[in-house]
Amino acid sequence: MDGVVSAGVTPQDEPADRVKPPYVADERTTLDGWLDFHRRTLLWKCEGLTDDQLRSRPVPPSTLSLIGLVRHMAEVERGWFADHFGMDDATLYCTEEAPAADFDDIDSADIAADLATLRAEIDTYREAATAFNLDHIETTADGRQFGLRWVYTHMIEEYARHNGHADMLREAIDGATGD
Repeated sequence: MDGVVSAGVTPQDEPADRVKPPYVADERTTLDGWLDFHRRTLLWKCEGLTDDQLRSRPVPPSTLSLIGLVRHMAEVERGWFADHFGMDDATLYCTEEAPAADFDDIDSADIAADLATLRAEIDTYREAATAFNLDHIETTADGRQFGLRWVYTHMIEEYARHNGHADMLREAIDGATGD
């Protein structure tokens, strides 16, 4: 279906820095490639929109917004990677009183700051990951163990799921679609 666009729907131009993962590569290159591809996809879905559009919740009864997804994925980056890399794992938006603040407390969100926060979290954990082997296992305070390979796979799944949401939200906002 490449090149086929439904009537009234505008394709969103794919950014040059959204690189598809190689078809043949070692495991680490493949995992890094897919994770970066999905990270960039979410940011792409936010490009060219106003702050109000990024805050909008255009698919009722869902309360999802593009900026909510950005804030959520910044929390997810930190939540899953920080423990593995011995870094600050304090939440960015969520609190005990407001556990879904990443999604819910967006009416006065600072859009530029939230996008910068996601980019910073991505850069931090992309860099930190290079020091660890995929076989690295972290034990949480409650005794659960998570392998870095599992965390990579979970992060790819988490981004892919939310990028599906982002596709739907973006199309509802301005009709733009894109792979």
